[in-house]
Amino acid sequence: MEVIGVRYKDNGPIYYFLPKGRKFSKNDYVIVRSSKGKEIAKVLLANHKREFSNKVNKIVAKATINEINKAKKLQKASILALSRAKDVIHKYNLDIKMVNAKYLFDRSRLILSFNSDNRVDFRKLLKILASHFKTRIELRQIGVRDAAKFMGGIFSCGRQLCCSTFLKNFAPVSIKMAKRQNITLNPMKISGLCGRLMCCLNYEDEGYKNTREFLPDLEEVDS
Repeated sequence: MEVIGVRYKDNGPIYYFLPKGRKFSKNDYVIVRSSKGKEIAKVLLANHKREFSNKVNKIVAKATINEINKAKKLQKASILALSRAKDVIHKYNLDIKMVNAKYLFDRSRLILSFNSDNRVDFRKLLKILASHFKTRIELRQIGVRDAAKFMGGIFSCGRQLCCSTFLKNFAPVSIKMAKRQNITLNPMKISGLCGRLMCCLNYEDEGYKNTREFLPDLEEVDS
């Protein structure tokens, strides 16, 4: 089917939509409907053919100049909201880390994502934040991997974090993968910025697993 690839943010993953017979160019802005509601996205991949096994959503329309300007203002407002939310957390000495803030395109809701090692009283937190922002608040507690995905960064390989660029889902990663690839089991060497095992340990694991089936044991080689 013919699709276009879009991103909601510069370092975010690519999502595919049906163009409904219209032609779009790279860097165009489009209005789409996601699970969160109406949103604006930037075209990264123009019209092209691609196979999909799942249903693909349709583009609602090409964004107007006013909608693009509105999105830019919302982005600035979201950055300000995150800063204000952090100030509120600090003021009330709450044991959580505010990671991301995002206003929906119609500004009907402010989504605040946070990370915490402890159980959080959502009712108290909602009441405090709603009194400051005077709008509907949606709180999302996320894990350390998702927090790293939101915040982004450069890893020791010199590239941006995989989770904040192209990974849509976090695949299971185990210490066995590091052992199978003969990587030194030093936590500093095999942990990502999130403090968990690096996602990239999973990339070549299948190749190592298949290759080792045909290789002799080291003891046999030494003898």
